[in-house]
Amino acid sequence: MIANYHTHTYRCHHAKGEDREYVEHAIASGFKVLGFSDHCPWVYPYAYVSDSRMEPRELDGYFRSLTDLKKEYAGDITIYIGFEAEYDPELIEAQDKLLAGYPVDYMILGQHSVRAEPYAPYTGIPSDSEAELIEYVDSVIAGMESGRYAYLAHPDLFNFTGSRDICDREFTRLCRYLKEHDQPVEINLLGVRDGRNYTSERFLGIAREVGCSAIIGCDAHTPSMLSDTAPIERCLALAEKFSLPVVEKIAGLE
Repeated sequence: MIANYHTHTYRCHHAKGEDREYVEHAIASGFKVLGFSDHCPWVYPYAYVSDSRMEPRELDGYFRSLTDLKKEYAGDITIYIGFEAEYDPELIEAQDKLLAGYPVDYMILGQHSVRAEPYAPYTGIPSDSEAELIEYVDSVIAGMESGRYAYLAHPDLFNFTGSRDICDREFTRLCRYLKEHDQPVEINLLGVRDGRNYTSERFLGIAREVGCSAIIGCDAHTPSMLSDTAPIERCLALAEKFSLPVVEKIAGLE
């Protein structure tokens, strides 16, 4: 790997390590590009503070820290500053106003819920609901259609436990959309490393049948995830096993 665009920071409340540590581990591992994409804050129209994303008040520190690191390590690595966010049309206008004036390089779509917190369940919770799976795929496609996101993180995050035929039908629909729009499927290092429901070999088999490409996303929540070669090699081996050409860099950022 020479680039990773899926990197979190301690500000999301479930990642650890200082920003500088992520940069230094990436350099030590031979990365040429490191994109930070911490969980983007939302502006809620009700009293709620998320425990899984940064708060709006942390934006200044996020950009100040990463901008300083971008300059300091310019000779060693290219750093981009972005976010991972859900697609929620009801909250997007407020989010855009919040981010206006900040130098956001890119965003990736991570559809952890199909509606705003805390009123929709996490899509990684096991569910056998066909309607919920369809809603997930619909919302992901709508998000990508918006043009806001550079790529889709952990596309098979929805943990469907119902009919295999329904699962295959919906994930085939999603993969066909990604293929038609020249978007890769993410092989998610965190999921592969920890044995989560994503990235599944069944999903990668569908991606192969459709003819998709792949991108490796470390989904780094600790600095060592950028320098631990074993899971990186496992992800690359999965791409090779399923004949998925690996996209090394996001188009439009270079």
